Amino acid sequence: MPHLILGDYLSTPRTGHLAHSPYGELEKADLAEFLRHWTGLHRQALACLRDRIHPTAQIHPSAIIGDDVIIGPHVRVYEFSTVRDGSVLCAGAQVGFNCEVTRCFLGERAVLGHRIGINRTLVGADAHLSATLTVAAISLWNNDLRHPHREIIFRVPDGLYRCGTPRFGGILGDGCQTGNNISLGPGIAIGPRCRIASGVTLAGRAVTADSTITAPHTADTQIRLAPARSHRRTVYWTRLNAQNSQM
Repeated sequence: MPHLILGDYLSTPRTGHLAHSPYGELEKADLAEFLRHWTGLHRQALACLRDRIHPTAQIHPSAIIGDDVIIGPHVRVYEFSTVRDGSVLCAGAQVGFNCEVTRCFLGERAVLGHRIGINRTLVGADAHLSATLTVAAISLWNNDLRHPHREIIFRVPDGLYRCGTPRFGGILGDGCQTGNNISLGPGIAIGPRCRIASGVTLAGRAVTADSTITAPHTADTQIRLAPARSHRRTVYWTRLNAQNSQM
């Protein structure tokens, strides 16, 4: 079976107590192995942290933060956002207006813009996701999406990668940047420093570092100029109004 080492996509936390928690070993882990043990590793991290929510974090009163969420130094969570189910926000991460973050890892200084929904997803350091982006974690081919059973499998350069779980969204590597109105997953691994243009829908594969992903239709946009007669009509009415004003 192919391997997918998280360190090829993500940087581990280097600031604050998270650097000395199990998340400080993130770079060494294979994705499927990490997903298998994520719940236990998160409990260990909670047990070794002095402050589950760092005193320097700024959380808007309208935001909802789960009881098992870890929030690092200088994190900001804006209005009407929800962060839950064992998520981790590393130092300097930002969660913008009206986002939903479920069982996710946000690397240091990662930014979620507004109206972003990500589930079972790992986001690298310095990534910037602009707006209206969704990362789905459950295959539509399940008979009942409330009780998924189909394992998430996606294509990597040396074969098919089995995640070992029916719930996994994706990896967005360090320094990735996205446009808006984007739908990703389930089962995706975007390499570091990739750019994803607006309107992209992508799932079931790995993308190498420094790639640019575009939706073909965006390059086909055309603008039809108004007919010339419309301009003449505007000039005519302008002259007529000027004559009337002199009468």
